[in-house]
Amino acid sequence: MKYLKQTWRWYGPNDPVSLQDVKQAGATGIVSALHHIPHGDVWPKEEIRERKRIIEDAGLVWSVVESVTVHESIKTRAADVEYYLDNYRKTLKNLAECGIKTVCYNFMPVLDWTRTQLDKVMKDGSKALYFDWVDLAIFDIYILERPDAPAAYPHGVVEEAQARYAAYNDDMRKHLQSNVLMGIPGEKDPSLEDLRKSIAVYDEIGFEGLRENLVYFLSSIADVCEEAGLKMTIHPDDPPYPILGLPRIASNIEDFNYIIRAVDRPFNGVCFCTGSLGAGPRNDVPAMFRSVKDRVNFVHLRNVKRDEQGNFYESDHLEGDVDMYAVMEELVAENQKREHPIPFRPDHGHQMLDDLHKVTNPGYSAIGRLRGLAELRGLELGVLRSKH
Repeated sequence: MKYLKQTWRWYGPNDPVSLQDVKQAGATGIVSALHHIPHGDVWPKEEIRERKRIIEDAGLVWSVVESVTVHESIKTRAADVEYYLDNYRKTLKNLAECGIKTVCYNFMPVLDWTRTQLDKVMKDGSKALYFDWVDLAIFDIYILERPDAPAAYPHGVVEEAQARYAAYNDDMRKHLQSNVLMGIPGEKDPSLEDLRKSIAVYDEIGFEGLRENLVYFLSSIADVCEEAGLKMTIHPDDPPYPILGLPRIASNIEDFNYIIRAVDRPFNGVCFCTGSLGAGPRNDVPAMFRSVKDRVNFVHLRNVKRDEQGNFYESDHLEGDVDMYAVMEELVAENQKREHPIPFRPDHGHQMLDDLHKVTNPGYSAIGRLRGLAELRGLELGVLRSKH
């Protein structure tokens, strides 16, 4: 029997969760990135080696880079695109020379994953990440003040947003803005003005244009990846539909099939995130995995619970709208065929127990992810034993 590679996202030496904590959770691989290096700059080999040394000194392995961020000039194919593509290729070469060969990235315009609330209280008192269409409409219409925003939402959502916003004070407004614009820990969040300018740019590019720019990016790094033995894994859009007038091109099976076929070379793979995909009501997550399993090089396992309006919160890992047992069955079967185990990590987790009294990165507190990893580890073992 072959087991999956259990990994854990770690934001570096400033992460409130220590590498010792990670070891106690049972993970053996680390998923990390050099977040202190500005987007688009080359990652020097000495910086990569130093991060690798810290991880290995703790008795762990740097298994996956998440993420080598794709600069906005690449996504928009701006005038300076070749400069940033060259830098990206140099970073990939440096990573490969340091022995790190699985790279996760996304092609979401401007924003990374988006939530409207970072501390929704669950029935058991733990706190979860939450996406609410009405709150997003409030941000879009009344804070961002995007001209076309009211037409982007159902009439009922617009009416509810108007009524809810009437009770907002300045602190509530600032809090919502901070939540929506929140980026990766250790990196600078975009401003409202930055976002407005970017929306105008992407309005010109559109869905097809952004697809073409992704293909251009992948084609530009293909030779470097194949020469160095690198595996690229695109993370799905989160949430998996257009928001704030920004196009999304990695949200469903049609998108993934297009990406794989457009640059049909072995390096071009998928980071299969069950939570991101599970937020899309049309997405049959286990069936999607079956369709792209040959190109899955990295997996994020988490779950979500949607309501009738399409709002969702991040549920416990084994509860929610994603059939995690069915996903694990498919994942375990595919892993048996691989020479090297597929790395997965418990993605996000509730803030709970002692972590409720600590400052933590939203979604990345220790105990909630420890619970998730323990549940997923048990599920994997159960699936494996049932098949042998």
